[in-house]
Formats: sequence, structure tokens, C-alpha cells
Amino acid sequence: MNTSPIRVLCVDDHAIVREGLCLIINREPDMRVVASASNAEDAVSAFRRERPDVTLMDLRLGSISGTAAIRTILRNSPEARIIVLTMYEGDEDIHRALSLNCSRTRF
Repeated sequence: MNTSPIRVLCVDDHAIVREGLCLIINREPDMRVVASASNAEDAVSAFRRERPDVTLMDLRLGSISGTAAIRTILRNSPEARIIVLTMYEGDEDIHRALSLNCSRTRF
């Protein structure tokens, strides 16, 4: 039985969302936020440094999108587990993010 908590990286450009997610996750006894980031560059750096079990990624992160960060993370760590959280109204970027993940799914 694994007793170590699930290590989470939270990425969102809105401080209140990011801090709220971190607060909620850290209340769970089996989860711990190991890093947070407000932009794509910091997200990639935090991922490389911390190697989280799960990354929660917003798609809108300013000048460089969450999709670009996901692409970079998966290129260097294809085993990465990424959950996309977004408030996008259109489907195109969501489908793009899903295609990054689905292209490496194994059954």
C-alpha cells in the first residue's frame, strides 16, 4: 500500500483560482501541492524540478498557452499526467489539448 500523497502541480494565471485549488487540494489527506505556477514558463520549470504525479493546467496563461506548456512537458516526460482546467468558450483549444494526451494513450 502506497502511503505517500499524490504530488500536484497547479498552474493558473489567476492567483485566486490557483491559491483556491492549492488550498482545497492540500486539505485532502492523500494529496499535496508541491508547486504552483502562473505562466507556461514557470509551469515547465516547476514540472522539471518537482516531477509531480499530476499537473492541473489552465489553457489560458498569457503570452504562451497552457497547450504549449503541455506539449513541452509531454515531449520531455511522456508519462506525465495532466488534467486541463479551463473556461474556454470554444472547442478548438480543448480539442488541441486533448489530442496531445490522446496521441500517447495506450490500451
